[in-house]
Formats: sequence, C-alpha cells, structure tokens
Amino acid sequence: MSIKIIDILDKKFKDSINFSENQNSLFIDDPSKWDKISKFLHQNKDLKFDYLMCLSGYDLTDNKLGVAYNLYSTSLKHYLEVRIEVESEIEIPSVANLWRTANWHEREAYDLLGIKFTDHPELKRILLPEDWEGHPLKKDYETPDFYNGMPVPKDKSYWE
Repeated sequence: MSIKIIDILDKKFKDSINFSENQNSLFIDDPSKWDKISKFLHQNKDLKFDYLMCLSGYDLTDNKLGVAYNLYSTSLKHYLEVRIEVESEIEIPSVANLWRTANWHEREAYDLLGIKFTDHPELKRILLPEDWEGHPLKKDYETPDFYNGMPVPKDKSYWE
C-alpha cells in the first residue's frame, strides 16, 4: 500500500481505521463506518477504487468472523486490502451498490460462513440449498450424515 493511500485514509478516518503492522491491510474498527469508508474509497479522485477483485470471508474462531475486500483502481493502478473482523452476530454493510460483483461474493460469505450484510439486495444462499443447516466453512461446522435422505460424503480425500 502506498504512503499516499495511507495518508489520505488516515487524514479522513483516523478514529475508525488501523493499518496492519506491515501496512499491507487496512482494518476497519467499527463496521458501521464501512458504508461511509467504502463510498470514499470508490469515489475519491485520488483513490478511485473502481474494481472489487475479491471478497473473502474467514472464520477466526471464538465467535468471530472476518471479511477481506481486495480493491483495485484500474485508472490509478493501485491496490488495497480492507479487512473487517466482527463478532458473528454483527452485520456488515453491503457494498453491492458500489461494486456489483459484491452481490455474489457477499451471498457466498453468507452461505458458507453465515456473515450477514445489511442492505444486501438478495441475501440468500447461493451455493447450497435454502434448507441446508449451518455454514460449512465455519471451523466448528459438523457435516451431517444425511441431507434429504441422501448420504453426505465425509471422506473428501479423493478431491483434496
């Protein structure tokens, strides 16, 4: 992350953000501020993060979940990773209105980890059936023996 990006963000959001030790990631301290920060990242003339490369959910255990947003500016050619880590019941504002690809990625994070995004246009499962119980990428998830009478494979070594 460039010094310029750090300076711009630190000046505007000093009380709401932190940078990782190696300054490769930006951490949002208060998820309710993500809506305002994401709009700034997208619309500021010196940042112009117009491309959401990826959004990845992750499980930190101890009832904490995280989301990593990988942003890129196609015109200014710079990159930023933004991370938000919350208690599992806390909702994160959706960015599907800014970056359309977030719609699918947020649904995937919801489906597989149970991360909820406020104001998402259609937050529902995308990979698993609607009646599937649980979120398979959570570390404490236990794979069921059966789903609708069909056995669920436990041995996944043949595809790993």
